[in-house]
Amino acid sequence: MQLIKQITPLLALVMLVNTTLAQTNVDFDKDNFPGKKEELSKAKDEIKLGNKYYDEGRAYMRLAIAPYLKANDFNPNNAILNLKIGQCYLESGVKQKALQYFEKAFKLNPTIDPLIHYYIGCGEQLNNKFTEAIIEYQLQQKTLKPNDEKFIECTKRTTECKNGLELIKKPARVFIDNLGAVVNSKFPDYGPVISADESVMYFTSRRQGGMSEELDENINEYFEDIYVSYQFNEVFNKPINVGEPVNVASQHDAVVGLSPDGAQLITYSGKNRGDLFYSNLIGTKWTKPESYSKPINSDAHEPSASLSYDGKIIYFVSDRTGGLGGHDIYSATKNAKGKWENLQNLGVAINTPYEEDAVFIMPDGKTLYFASQGHNSIGGYDIFKSTLENGVWSKAQNIGMPINTPSDDVFFVLSANGRHAYYASSVDGGYGGNDIYKITFLGPEKQPNLNGDDNLIASITVPINEIRAEKPVEIATPALTLLKGVITDEDTQLPLDATIELIDNVKNEIVAVFSSNSTTGKYLVSLPSGKNYGIAVKKDGYLFHSENFDVMNNSSYNEIVKNIALKKISIGKSIVLRNIFFDFDKATIRTESANELERLIKLLQENPTLKIELGSHTDSKGSDDYNLKLSVSRSQSVVAYLVGKGISADRLTAKGYGETVPIATNDTDLGRQVNRRTEFKILSK
Repeated sequence: MQLIKQITPLLALVMLVNTTLAQTNVDFDKDNFPGKKEELSKAKDEIKLGNKYYDEGRAYMRLAIAPYLKANDFNPNNAILNLKIGQCYLESGVKQKALQYFEKAFKLNPTIDPLIHYYIGCGEQLNNKFTEAIIEYQLQQKTLKPNDEKFIECTKRTTECKNGLELIKKPARVFIDNLGAVVNSKFPDYGPVISADESVMYFTSRRQGGMSEELDENINEYFEDIYVSYQFNEVFNKPINVGEPVNVASQHDAVVGLSPDGAQLITYSGKNRGDLFYSNLIGTKWTKPESYSKPINSDAHEPSASLSYDGKIIYFVSDRTGGLGGHDIYSATKNAKGKWENLQNLGVAINTPYEEDAVFIMPDGKTLYFASQGHNSIGGYDIFKSTLENGVWSKAQNIGMPINTPSDDVFFVLSANGRHAYYASSVDGGYGGNDIYKITFLGPEKQPNLNGDDNLIASITVPINEIRAEKPVEIATPALTLLKGVITDEDTQLPLDATIELIDNVKNEIVAVFSSNSTTGKYLVSLPSGKNYGIAVKKDGYLFHSENFDVMNNSSYNEIVKNIALKKISIGKSIVLRNIFFDFDKATIRTESANELERLIKLLQENPTLKIELGSHTDSKGSDDYNLKLSVSRSQSVVAYLVGKGISADRLTAKGYGETVPIATNDTDLGRQVNRRTEFKILSK
């Protein structure tokens, strides 16, 4: 109400001033340009060319800008030409430029178009002039009936401007940097997706030199292709076209999602009104994209999707019937047989009567980012965030300016550590069309404020004349542990394509199954906080390798690099069974050990002549005699368990070593924990 009280007196003033601002409109007529017959003729030809594109509709209007501007250079005082230039800029990648031409058209002829105040309002909104835009929308509404489509749109846009006035008060503390000419081209580049550790980025581009040299005649642009760029020393290298079979000549191929480990790509194709496809990375090659089955793909439009960290939940966008309005965000789960089921609309906390798109689930499994035209958007699509707590999605939160703008902001992805995000934008100063930008969220270290020259932030902040340090601000990181490394053969050091099982030790359930890359041996596993995880790395002909990660109470991001060398099954080889647990100071095997013991049983069943020693070790706390007896008892407990599961006792030897063979210091809690272990060693084959 206070805002309305401030604006109302201005309306009358604006209406009075507007009647006195009109300049003289100059037609492209020979009488207005004596002695410039040739120049006038060229200008008319440019207008004719521009009109050809203009009349083709929205998809072509941006192509009319160049010829129109040439004509405008000759005669900048033609109202209809300025109006058309403004309208064409609204359909371009630099919508903000429309305002100056709408304002000029109005000055030259206040009655140039019945919707001129609406157009000026759009231009002002796009330039963060929210108060001025509200005035223009209200002026436009005075000429319309309340049930008119444009009247309703003006109401929504007025609300967006009010949202902008609130959000602009507390801009997000970020740096926004163009990834530069190495990644971006003079053609549109957009839709970036990243692996959880930011080591690789895929994106869509309409650049020249792709799979097709011809243009798509429907939009007069090159066909979309998917490109990949790898990051080294925090710099992304020159992108490479991923080629066949993912990209196909004379076809639009766009990337919309990437699994956190970078091993599965989700792509979009316009087939069947628009469907989602998936492709798996085998070594250095992607498999041929396969269509997602129902209930994910349907007869409707499915333009975007994102996989959970364990690959068992997919979040996707669809405009199928039964939604809350336009495109909504849905989820589906994968059952034990690998089939997708349990289709769910995410509900009113996420979806609105307007459009939702570009969904992205964080590797923590509970933080969702998406684009929406609803909620408290400041115009077009804005990026929103929601978190899943106890099965309920929180109210969507606008992530703020300057990340969000009054134009469309979509396909926002965040690194696992929460420090960096990537998205595409089309602001002035880019390399052409949409460019890909990196967002850095400012952390506790002191960061300098950008000065007023920054073309992405200066438009919404007061210019700063000097560089000064801000007070440290804590940045909340995801409750997540990222485990990555390389799996190799211990003897040859060559990379291996091994299977990696992620186990919930408390529930004795396999949470997810991953694979290391067959060419590089690299793997990446996301461990959301709240569980005690067991990791089992397996490959035929090798002893399995186990690790334990207790992240029950971890409340911040942690990254662990763990290179694993698998040992071939041969005499004398031994491994630590890190997921066998005993009650405190006892030899009683805890239930969390079940999966580890089952792996050992399977290994013995698959190698029926194998004989092994089960050896237990303690730390140095307690007396030597006590530790020796405890370790012997624990080894015997493991042997008894295996015998009870059908393994012949003559294949098993129990031995206790007490504290005599430490593999770490006994001076720290961590070292003592490492020393408390059970191992098995191959005695004969």
